[in-house]
Amino acid sequence: PRLLSQFFFADERVTRVVAEINGLDAELDPQQYLVLLNQLHLSQARLLAVLERIMEECIPTQRHSRDYLVKFPEELLVENLGNHMLFAAECLLAGTFLEVEEADGAQLRPQARNLLCSLELVRTVLREQSLSQPGSYPEPVQAVLIQFDRLFAEFELSYVSSLVVVKSPEEIYRQQEIIVLFCETVERALRLGYLTQEMIDGYEPLLMFTIPRLAIISGLLIYPEGPLSLEQSPEQMSRVFSPFYNLLKKIRDLLQVLSAEELCLLERSLCTAE
Repeated sequence: PRLLSQFFFADERVTRVVAEINGLDAELDPQQYLVLLNQLHLSQARLLAVLERIMEECIPTQRHSRDYLVKFPEELLVENLGNHMLFAAECLLAGTFLEVEEADGAQLRPQARNLLCSLELVRTVLREQSLSQPGSYPEPVQAVLIQFDRLFAEFELSYVSSLVVVKSPEEIYRQQEIIVLFCETVERALRLGYLTQEMIDGYEPLLMFTIPRLAIISGLLIYPEGPLSLEQSPEQMSRVFSPFYNLLKKIRDLLQVLSAEELCLLERSLCTAE
């Protein structure tokens, strides 16, 4: 059950697969090479998962900040992002630029080299510790883990920033405003009887359509100074809504001519229509 023991066997697995890959002629047996490559990715993912648990146990208050993750597009925040970063670092060090421009790759190579060297040091230190005192983490072990954690975070931010446009602080703030708008919309809908708490607690699928529809009306009429404010330019709006700026104007103009009873009828119909 000890994490260092788990690390030892995970590390053994990575070493064994790497040795098999190095002893294989990929041109003579490409199918087996792909099989081993997949095994390597799986074994590295297992190694990183155990290492993550070790760092949480050993240096929980000294971890490098991961606040930058909120800047990443949601589609990049996948479970195996760390393993993908490790694979990217290995490719960069080998001079292969799979996802980034060559100029960006050249700038990232020193970081990739430092990260992989740090990982090798971590593997060596933890293997030795697992064989001597598998239940403790002396200060030298902690220092190596702190350095690796920092280098990994710095490489992750730099690499992703070279792939996509990360969110600016302004965009993050706009998204937080949208979250507040949706929360206020739900609260208002519950108060007016458009929705029930049972629907929310039961994750009623219809809510995926209902709440955004009601939020648009709330954003245009009830909270006109919020994230759907049309007094600002499209460039000042969140990227979620800016492409629909002109359409939102037309919707607002139509809503403004409705009476209170007509608006209520419209909102109720939006809670049932598919």
